Amino acid sequence: MTDGSLAEGVRSELAAIAPTRRCDRLAEASALFHTAGTLHLRGRGALGFHLDVASSAVARRAFAVLRELRVEPEIRTYEQHAFERETRYQIHADGTSQALGVLEEAGVLDAGGRPLERPPGRVVARACCRSAYLRGAFLGGGSLSGPQAPHLEVRFPTHAGASFVRAVASVEDVRLRVVDRASHVAAYAKAWDAIEGYLAVAGATEAVLALEERAVVASARANANRIANADHANLVRQSAAAERQLAAVRRLAAAGELERLAPALREVAELRLRHPAVSLRELARRTDPVVTAATVQRRLAHIVALADGS
Repeated sequence: MTDGSLAEGVRSELAAIAPTRRCDRLAEASALFHTAGTLHLRGRGALGFHLDVASSAVARRAFAVLRELRVEPEIRTYEQHAFERETRYQIHADGTSQALGVLEEAGVLDAGGRPLERPPGRVVARACCRSAYLRGAFLGGGSLSGPQAPHLEVRFPTHAGASFVRAVASVEDVRLRVVDRASHVAAYAKAWDAIEGYLAVAGATEAVLALEERAVVASARANANRIANADHANLVRQSAAAERQLAAVRRLAAAGELERLAPALREVAELRLRHPAVSLRELARRTDPVVTAATVQRRLAHIVALADGS
């Protein structure tokens, strides 16, 4: 699964959640506007509000939330002026008295109709509202990559907005960090436990299970690779040691020294000649009487030392 499809899967799952409480709808709408919303001044003091999102599922969710709050929006599409020319979605709402009242209640505007960089604490006073806010924040400005380099990020236009979502997540025991970039400010997490914690609180349980499964598979694959690499390294070391032992025995035989060895050493030397590639354990099983692999190793080391000194 690519990073794009991973993030899109999370957005689709979160967008399918329909909050039933007004407080949750307000918290979700608040996060959507604080991550993806803009205020537009029209002629004669009229106001307009836009949400700009990349996913049709998010656009439908935002449209539904606003309708449930008795704001009448409309959805428009446009193509980005970029190489891939991806379609984006805009939700437009006129600044009617109803819309202004809802956005003030959601902590998007103050009592004077001015934009707020972050909502007041009352918007996320309940656990359900905090869940809705984290969900709306990811829908409006979230991205997710992994599993090799896991990274969850929620973008905001202001530092205050990113710091607020970090504080909301912290109440739910999810640790985020904030970084200022050239074009935006991001609240982010790189640890799997923080990423899974954020998604779980937001309601993306299927995504959490999928990430946990991928983490288990990745861990099992890594362990298998480590074991295979260790086995390969052991085989290489054993092969090199056997070659040194065999060469030592042959030098002693060529020098006429093999027959002069103590019986135990001569037995192991002759076994190595007859079985040049077997392990120490296999050689040990062929001695009479049978000895341990450690004993065979010591005897062969003695033979190598004698050959090196001859």
